[in-house]
Amino acid sequence: MELLSLKTFKYVVEFGGVQAASKELHTVQSNVTARIKRLEEEIGSPLFYRKGRKLELTPTGYTLMDYANQLLQLEHQASIAVKQVGEATGEIRIGSMESFAAVRMPGLIQSLRKKHPNLLPRVQTETSGQLIEAVLNYKLDCAFVGGPVQHKDLVCRQVLMEELVLATAKGVDVPDSLIMFRQGCAYRDKALNWLRDNGRLDTEVLDMGTQEGILGCVAVGLGFTLVPRKVAEESRYAKDLNLEVLDDQFSQIPTIMITHKNAIDMAGIDTLLALFNGKPPEWESAA
Repeated sequence: MELLSLKTFKYVVEFGGVQAASKELHTVQSNVTARIKRLEEEIGSPLFYRKGRKLELTPTGYTLMDYANQLLQLEHQASIAVKQVGEATGEIRIGSMESFAAVRMPGLIQSLRKKHPNLLPRVQTETSGQLIEAVLNYKLDCAFVGGPVQHKDLVCRQVLMEELVLATAKGVDVPDSLIMFRQGCAYRDKALNWLRDNGRLDTEVLDMGTQEGILGCVAVGLGFTLVPRKVAEESRYAKDLNLEVLDDQFSQIPTIMITHKNAIDMAGIDTLLALFNGKPPEWESAA
């Protein structure tokens, strides 16, 4: 069973079909189809139900997908391990919440590059929920997410504690509209809990995709938000914002670095952890 065939199978699943997978793999559709057919012949069972142009995984396909993820990650890790003999080289795939990326990541990446000049960091920003899924599916080597996090396949380390504050516009009557990231954001969950605890069940919730977009809308009085104090204070909108302290149950939220439990040790990850006053103890994750 060739790794290229497994990678092709994985791309067909993740990108929704043969045509999209062929574009990602920079090959023609006939090559993708041939590799899938060869896999099915090796396994002796179809991997997809074909419904017109749609492809749906069969039970065999679901099982192979799990192993394909693991085998392709093992290939990635083997490549890293060989390159890191003597010195960290290659690349490290880092996931981050957008707020963390905006105010913390530049300094971390600068220190990482200074320590490992031959290591190329690749940073991806998503919600905490999406980052957790990416680490579980071996698409990221590590990620910084809002906690707490509990999962049997993750190693979770707290790196810092953020303080959330209530941000509103100065000198403006603010409508009862909460502006937050979309579902999957740990800060959004805190904000919704804060609304429920304060009996504000009718508050409108508006979704936005960027931290600067959220703070920009808050600064002109379109609504309010809950945001890490450091993010608000370092924003270009800081002078236009009122920041109110919240009760500890809503203001305190840990930032967690997560890695897959089956991941190999990486010098780059050790360096990132060491930048937070040494390596914090691991959390025992539970399903």
